[in-house]
Amino acid sequence: MKFRTQRFLLTASALFTAALVPQAQAQLAPPIQPTNPAVSKLSAIYQSVVRIEVATQVPDYKAPWNSGRYSGGTGTGFLIGKNRFLTNAHVVSDSKQVVITMHGSARKHLARVIHIAHDCDLAILEVDDFSSFEKLPYLQVGKVPKLETQVRVIGYPVGGDRISVTRGVVSRIDFRPYSHSRADQHLVVQIDAAINPGNSGGPVLQDGKVVGVAFQGLTSADNTGYMIPTPVISRFLKDIEDGKYDHYVSLGISEFPIFNPAMRKVYNLSEDDPGVLIARVMKDTPCDGILKVGDVLTALDGQPVDSSGSIEIDGERVDMNEIVERKFAGDKVKLDFTRDGKAMSSEVTLKPFPAAQIFSVQYDKRPRYTIQGGLVFQPLSLNLYSALGISNPRVRRLFSKYTSENIYKTRKDIVILTKVFNDPVNRELAGYTGNAVQSVNGTKVTSIEQLHSLLNPEETPEFFVIRCDGLNRPLILPGKNINQINQRIRQNYGIKEASYLGK
Repeated sequence: MKFRTQRFLLTASALFTAALVPQAQAQLAPPIQPTNPAVSKLSAIYQSVVRIEVATQVPDYKAPWNSGRYSGGTGTGFLIGKNRFLTNAHVVSDSKQVVITMHGSARKHLARVIHIAHDCDLAILEVDDFSSFEKLPYLQVGKVPKLETQVRVIGYPVGGDRISVTRGVVSRIDFRPYSHSRADQHLVVQIDAAINPGNSGGPVLQDGKVVGVAFQGLTSADNTGYMIPTPVISRFLKDIEDGKYDHYVSLGISEFPIFNPAMRKVYNLSEDDPGVLIARVMKDTPCDGILKVGDVLTALDGQPVDSSGSIEIDGERVDMNEIVERKFAGDKVKLDFTRDGKAMSSEVTLKPFPAAQIFSVQYDKRPRYTIQGGLVFQPLSLNLYSALGISNPRVRRLFSKYTSENIYKTRKDIVILTKVFNDPVNRELAGYTGNAVQSVNGTKVTSIEQLHSLLNPEETPEFFVIRCDGLNRPLILPGKNINQINQRIRQNYGIKEASYLGK
């Protein structure tokens, strides 16, 4: 479900947090009315919807020393404040140049990304020269539209350079995954209007106000589109008020529904008792030391959690994580739970869970790597996993269990031997690619930066003994003349940099 001309993703997500809408509206500048009274309100709105053209450079995880593949595409954005254009993150991810074109104008304005949130697929742009946009109205954020009400989708889909307007009816409000990050879930509003490549980032309007951002279509169904609703938009705008984006927060738990009658008896639950089973608590997360595996979570912030893990907000049944979705780092949430049949409660302080980013697609980042003796090492990520099509069962297990088994506590990175440049120094080692590095000269490897240090010590050892998970035979490189060997290999294969560890 990736819709974007040539490479734009259209993603599904949103978050039902009506309480945040007034806060977000308060930080926006008041609307400016058109100077020409003959211009209709709708025509004025069209002026504030812009076409975005992007030149991109996609990193090459198979050859991270290369510059990557150049590409590009188009999307849509709209004006929400002075020199502030809202669009999708996937429209401008990995961008090298962004230009904006106003409706009815041929002039292209250079723009830049000033805030981007890949976990909720939203971004803010600004242009170098805002003078051409000074008299345009700012689109105002409204509320979540009701089921069966009509909305209007405005954008620049493929097939023409002029603005396009389609109508649709709100058919579903749901909690669904994002395809942009492939790991995050938020509320999403489904409409029966087509969302085509190029529509990404365009406003969805109702009664002249923005009720969503178009960002995804469904390839398996006709006239089915998705938009990011206003609570997600409002949370993003609130988050960046301090000048930076801090990401979503997490309880750090995994829950399991309690439908089975025998299971309910074991946990002392009657047929009508609320609650979900705590199946896992991750280390160094808000619930670590508070909840235990086997506890039954019965309420969040006083809202009862039913057996499926849902709560009721404004008359709608939504995923219980919606409570957390509304909050920011440092906010507190009250937990009600039972342990061995005894009712308990506690309060936890929320924070992000960075370790979970291993399961998200990474954008706007250059791949990290280091090369020694023709052996290429890279940290495991979803990007690398997908690019290489990793099939090693030990590596696949490390990846899938990275958070659930707290592997991140001892291994910040799972470092993989991804390639061997053939050379006399590493003869017969090519068959070891695809394995996770366990240690170098007896020291356990915990990150790509540490591995680089172990392979480039101040005093070069006689040998580098590299061991991989699950393999009895080590990989051995000579320490003598290793710098000359590295130079020869780099020259033979045209590698400019022996390593990149990030900034």
